Amino acid sequence: MTDTEPTDAELEAFEAAQRGPKPRLPRWMLVVASILVIVVVGLVAFSVGRLSTLADPTPTQNSAEAGFSRDMQLHHDQGVELAFLIRDRSTSDDIRTLAYDIAFTQANQSGQMLGWLQSWGLPAAASEPSMTWMTRPTLEGASHAHGGTSTDAAAHEPGAPMPGLATPAQIQQLTDATGTDAEKIFLTLMIAHHKGAIEMADAVLERSTNTVVTKFARGVVNSQESEIGLMEDLLAKRGG
Repeated sequence: MTDTEPTDAELEAFEAAQRGPKPRLPRWMLVVASILVIVVVGLVAFSVGRLSTLADPTPTQNSAEAGFSRDMQLHHDQGVELAFLIRDRSTSDDIRTLAYDIAFTQANQSGQMLGWLQSWGLPAAASEPSMTWMTRPTLEGASHAHGGTSTDAAAHEPGAPMPGLATPAQIQQLTDATGTDAEKIFLTLMIAHHKGAIEMADAVLERSTNTVVTKFARGVVNSQESEIGLMEDLLAKRGG
């Protein structure tokens, strides 16, 4: 045996180390890794979004498609923010899994919509107040309003807050909470958030024949309706 060959004792020590518990990464490294995953997902979705628009006529600057893309991006970005907030304030596996799914899905979809705008040759920023597109007539000539009727007193106005968007005070309330209290706040906010997204998706379905956008909007309606049911069950189990 040469001086460079390991002894039997050294081999046994190495094998024992391999069988032993592996060191756990610090929490901050796990958080950073999660954020990086979401960023990468968004970038990939951005590229997919650009390629998916090639078969449809190009929407214009103030079209329903462009307005929906810009406003739903902001809406989804807040969904990702809320998901990360609860992920760090809950130890519940079902809540943390839901939060990761929401962050992953909505970052992906936000990237797709940004890709649409770039492929359409349109700026990411609107030239008119948010939600203006929702005040314009539908394909059938009716205007959009909360509750699905054109005479509803709560009809959108240009620049009005997006439906279901959490306020800064509500986000601060979630930020300050922990445990079950944080979970109940998150579920309440996210149920309203999802209902707002469905309203926006329904609004663009009433105003667009673009196959990429309408397919996407129908997917938002179906997936978020399903998640609302799940979140209502989770909230009920917590006495909410």
